[in-house]
Amino acid sequence: MELTAKGKYYNELNEKIKGLAQQPGEIVVNDVCGHRYLGCGLKNHTKLRVYGTLGNDSACYMDGAVIEVYGNAQDGIANTMNDGRLIIHGSCGDIIGYAMRGGEMFIEGYAGYRVGIHMKEYYDKIPKIVIGSKAGDFLGEYMAGGRIVVLGLGLKEGEPAAGRFFGTGMHGGKMYVRGEVSEALMGREIASAPLDEQDRQFLEKTIADYTELFDTDTSKIKIDEFKKYQPKSSRPYGNMYIGE
Repeated sequence: MELTAKGKYYNELNEKIKGLAQQPGEIVVNDVCGHRYLGCGLKNHTKLRVYGTLGNDSACYMDGAVIEVYGNAQDGIANTMNDGRLIIHGSCGDIIGYAMRGGEMFIEGYAGYRVGIHMKEYYDKIPKIVIGSKAGDFLGEYMAGGRIVVLGLGLKEGEPAAGRFFGTGMHGGKMYVRGEVSEALMGREIASAPLDEQDRQFLEKTIADYTELFDTDTSKIKIDEFKKYQPKSSRPYGNMYIGE
């Protein structure tokens, strides 16, 4: 089924999408220009193709569907996403993947501030955010689980792959960054660690998926160029609540 977002209020467009999503299939939405909440709560029998700029808080609470965006996305994408796959053929704004607890998100370009804030995981339910270029400040802030991968593609010499204060308050999960970061300005709660065999297999699979999704050349990426960052403690602020 094919829809156009042109001239439609976001609420009207969402109601049409939700109605069509009652049956398995693919929905194409053209002329999207910042329409909010698209794909929120969609289940695993739906694929939504979006042409244009995806609006704020789209794909929130998504529960197994696939959303592919041919364009950029605004802020708050995949808020509390539970499962599914989100593919962005462009770049994203701030606070994407807030409290994300399952599924995966692939971003071809860059992402803004506070990516993956409060991400979490539960047993084998491990969310993943993959960023092709770079991320802004406070990457992985208060992260409690999940995986964030920054591929560092297309950066100029000396250009950082992750901004300041990344990992602030992080107490779970892992981040893998290829490229320069200002470790002097990163959160005090995290530290870099060597890659193990499991990390290498995870990165190889992630890079292969990115290459296939965006039909791009990633041959220059070497696994040894990545640094792994993880929390020093699962309770970084425990001393604030326990008396001496």
